[in-house]
Amino acid sequence: MIPYTKIPDLNTEDNHNEQLHEHYKFVAGSGQKPLRVDKFLMNLVENATRSKIQKAAENGNIFVNEIAVKSNHKVKANDVVRVLMEQPPFENIIIPENIPLNIVYEDDDLLVVNKTAGLVVHPGHGNYTGTLVNALAYHFENLPLNSSERPGLVHRIDKDTTGLLVVAKTEQAMTDLQQQFAEKTTEREYIALVWGNVDENEGTIESYIGRHVKDRMQMSSFEDDSTGAKHAVTHYKVIERFGYVTMISCRLETGRTHQIRVHLKSIGHTLFNDERYGGEKILKGTTFPKYKQFVDNCFKILPRQALHAKTLGFVHPTTKKPMRFDSDIPEDMQTVIERWRNYSNFNNLDYEN
Repeated sequence: MIPYTKIPDLNTEDNHNEQLHEHYKFVAGSGQKPLRVDKFLMNLVENATRSKIQKAAENGNIFVNEIAVKSNHKVKANDVVRVLMEQPPFENIIIPENIPLNIVYEDDDLLVVNKTAGLVVHPGHGNYTGTLVNALAYHFENLPLNSSERPGLVHRIDKDTTGLLVVAKTEQAMTDLQQQFAEKTTEREYIALVWGNVDENEGTIESYIGRHVKDRMQMSSFEDDSTGAKHAVTHYKVIERFGYVTMISCRLETGRTHQIRVHLKSIGHTLFNDERYGGEKILKGTTFPKYKQFVDNCFKILPRQALHAKTLGFVHPTTKKPMRFDSDIPEDMQTVIERWRNYSNFNNLDYEN
């Protein structure tokens, strides 16, 4: 078991020199307008309720710039907001589990994993076991911790997204790889199947991504960082058009939560069968029963969002040589793509832009 890390004592009157554990940490954006800390956290913490946040403030568990505050405290630009509790987060207690991993490359410094659909990357709300991190803890000893105290993880992809991830095996590799991701020098290409006929053959989506103001399970696209949202850039290019859906390549310049899913929805092209963002409904096409049956069959074949992390490139932290890995589109997604190709050809739906 990998132990959680205790947060050092804070020099405030409210914590009585007790050791507390960090559950959340946020830095307000440069454009943040004064906003009550309870409302600020409501916008960022998944499944939070205002009453729970206010209770935490009453108990002296919410800190702004290392000072315990009440729920009506106003958060301003560049403030650091932390939620500290006496008990550690459940996700910081890692139980090693014998979960098979598809390792496509490994050396003394790192490994590259091809993640399957349905595998959560790290423990979190509602998923405290059965994750990639639990598997890594079983198969490898003494993996370095990242800034979130998660062993080996340099980056992550969503539960139902498949594809490539790099894992650090040494402290040097962790530091070097994280720096490459921060400096945007890595190569990350995803293949996506989206609803609709994408207008442009290629383009760039740039916005700020943060927690949805009403649905805590969703992220949303914003024009600025006033809500605590973070800058995000996605470059896309059309690979093939099937009329009612389009297969595209997405290259990430940044790596925000749900970035591709949010960005594509923001331009009217939700990922095919992305239930969280409305893609599990028939968003384009006809009202004919046979068409509905065709789409429903595709949903059954691919019971998740149509997104695959296909290519991953970075510089090796020790040898300094460029490394590039490529993975096949998984069978379920490839089958649905082929069905759409056949359907569009039969019905003359493959539009040319």
